[in-house]
Amino acid sequence: MKILKFGGSSVGSVESINRLMKILKDEEGGEQKPLVVLSAMQGVTNLLSEMALMASQGESFEEGLKELEEKHFQVVKQLMAVRSQNPVFTKLKIYFNELEDLLQGVFTLQELSPQTRDKILSFGERCSVLLVSHIAGQYFPDTLAVDASVLIKTDDTFGNARVDMKTSEKLIQEFVDLKRDKFLFITGFIASTVDGKTTTLGRGGSDYTAAIFGSALNASTVEIWTDVDGMLTADPRMVKKAFSLPVLSYTEAMELSYFGAKVIYPPTMMPAFLKNISIVIKNSFNPSFSGTIIQRDSGRSSFPIKGISSINKVSILNLSGSGMIGKAGFSGKLFTLLAQNHINVILITQSSSEHSITFAVHPEDAHQAKRLIENEFELEIAADKLHVPELEGNLSVLAIVGENMKKTPGMSGRLFYALGRNGVNVRAIAQGSSEYNISVIISHNDLSKALNAVHDAFFSSLKTTLHMFCLGTGNISSTLLSQIRKQHEFLKENNDIEIKMVGISNSRKMHFNLNGIELSTWNDTLDNEGEKADLKLFIEEMKNLNLPNCVLLDNTASHEPVKYYEEVFSSNISLVTCNKLANSGSYKQYCSLKDCARKHGVDFFYETNVGAGLPIVRTLKELMTSGDRIISIEAILSGTISYIFNNYVGDRSFYDVVKTAQELGFTEPDPRDDLKGADFMRKFLILARDSGLTLEPEDIVLENILPRNCIDAPSVEAFYAELEASESHFKALKDRAEAENKAIRYIGKLEDGQVQIRLELVDSSHPFYSLSGSDNVISFITERYSQRPLVVKGPGAGAEVTAAGVFAELVNVGHNA
Repeated sequence: MKILKFGGSSVGSVESINRLMKILKDEEGGEQKPLVVLSAMQGVTNLLSEMALMASQGESFEEGLKELEEKHFQVVKQLMAVRSQNPVFTKLKIYFNELEDLLQGVFTLQELSPQTRDKILSFGERCSVLLVSHIAGQYFPDTLAVDASVLIKTDDTFGNARVDMKTSEKLIQEFVDLKRDKFLFITGFIASTVDGKTTTLGRGGSDYTAAIFGSALNASTVEIWTDVDGMLTADPRMVKKAFSLPVLSYTEAMELSYFGAKVIYPPTMMPAFLKNISIVIKNSFNPSFSGTIIQRDSGRSSFPIKGISSINKVSILNLSGSGMIGKAGFSGKLFTLLAQNHINVILITQSSSEHSITFAVHPEDAHQAKRLIENEFELEIAADKLHVPELEGNLSVLAIVGENMKKTPGMSGRLFYALGRNGVNVRAIAQGSSEYNISVIISHNDLSKALNAVHDAFFSSLKTTLHMFCLGTGNISSTLLSQIRKQHEFLKENNDIEIKMVGISNSRKMHFNLNGIELSTWNDTLDNEGEKADLKLFIEEMKNLNLPNCVLLDNTASHEPVKYYEEVFSSNISLVTCNKLANSGSYKQYCSLKDCARKHGVDFFYETNVGAGLPIVRTLKELMTSGDRIISIEAILSGTISYIFNNYVGDRSFYDVVKTAQELGFTEPDPRDDLKGADFMRKFLILARDSGLTLEPEDIVLENILPRNCIDAPSVEAFYAELEASESHFKALKDRAEAENKAIRYIGKLEDGQVQIRLELVDSSHPFYSLSGSDNVISFITERYSQRPLVVKGPGAGAEVTAAGVFAELVNVGHNA
């Protein structure tokens, strides 16, 4: 025999009930008819509860009663033949009249006892079963509506009654044996005391009803039909990547359910667990999906955990003091006190010194728990042996669950790395000796971010989502976004990374989209939907979104973003920048940024500060990390200047070459920013600092390429006029180089703690002589590379290679997530 339980969403509308009938028709042909357990129609239990409360407060409940009647009557009118409607209308009307009398009594007395509330709530299931059984009677012979309160007997704990399993199972067996020829539709959630007073079975009570019937009848399966595809790896409302689990053990399902998974209620599983009856979670909106099977053994899984569950709102109480140390029975006294007052403790953790106990409770119980403790331990608090209990709210519980966690090294490490990397502070930790569950208490504001970060960390076959925020929309950003779009699928397939651009800004407009800004149309989106740009507000919004695995790209050449770098790091957001101004400012700022990024465990990548896409910074870092010592560095680090002098040959004027370089995008809007050597100086300063030197910008000896009249020109146009007029100055240098068969090179040298950057004429024996195009080249002489230098060479200018360098570092952030 099979038990089918349908939740409120499965009987919540005409469409839902039609789907239910289709599911029942698919069950036809079996050896035995299934038993069908039904919840109240969706929203009805809440409506009944609201009406009861309103009546107890002397407020009118008539509108709610009218809504309730209309909701049920409309289903009858739409799903039943006209000739069959009157008997159902009559029985429903009898129920509604009885309900009205009860509510009127509550209204008159302005008192709502738990017993009366249970009686009022029971009408949801009674109406639902009456309705659905008669609709089913049009398709199946001998349907019968069954009031389970006659069969399931409980104590008188109204609202959450305890079931007398022995008596209930006997009654169920006898009743079903007498009605074997009937198609039974049974009320979930409701039961009764021995003397016939209606009780309810608490949250998830309809599931519990199904399990009780399954246990009593030794059913082969209990199917729970709901509105999701089984039990998922996490709450899909907060974790979009959550997916259905095909198999769970009873233990895993109970752990997940206890810590917030709403699909099934923990007590539901106990009767099935004791009889080894499998429970199947199915989706009535997607009946062909296999769902989740809950059974004794879930078998091996490729994932280290089965799921991540959470309780949205909890409060914690911390009790500490020397009076607890070594005092036998203290914990027992504390938790007995709470149990006697019906306060459920969600999680407990105690320091090994026995100096403090921290436990979590539901927020509505927190203040009562604090008062009880203060009263019970009044003398100890007065004697300063115990401190006044500390209460903290606005917290959540996050728990990772799975049998595979047992004796598997690294589970805790992976969990806390994911949380720490994203700046999620852990307030308390609990792990049972069974090792099925590790639970942490965190700020409620961080719950969504934490769930997504931990989900990415444990379900590695899924793609890590990198949430990207981009400053600047010039050539580098435009090229980068095009590269990301083209490589999107490659990144997912080969790097397990999905880059989602959530925010973008230039100096005019900014725009955010939590679902991701489409990379093929980002510029149109920014123009048409963007709001006025405000860098401070952009940074604030990025922080307030509180997303996991965040990275800020600074593709500007502005001082303004640099002011926010430490704020970004402090918010546990990584940074990739091609903006040289941060690392080439004061040495104090350089150190402060490095320290801040290190303190908060985030990435600070700036490879493109020095050589566009060339691995210069990384090479130096690896040399230093491995214990090598830098003896000297010699480099050409301006692709722009390389291009200019490599092409300043023959009859071409210096003016023509510079103009061409600007048109090709090799120079800044004002070419003097390149030709004055300031950009070169910044790059070499960063290298010198990364090699361990304490240098300020003014410590670098920088030789000018341009005559003073070109440098002092009031505008770019005036600069070009002065450049054309100064051709003789540059021609003399070119003629000398040609006469000596040498090449003009602008070279930086670091040696003996000093840095010099100047024009040199080098012959064919020099390694920089054969440099071509816009290439950069750098030569490291170290203790290990003392006989032959380590040389890195390649294109050092242009949007394509710079964007590629930023892209590579973006992927590295994703790998570290």
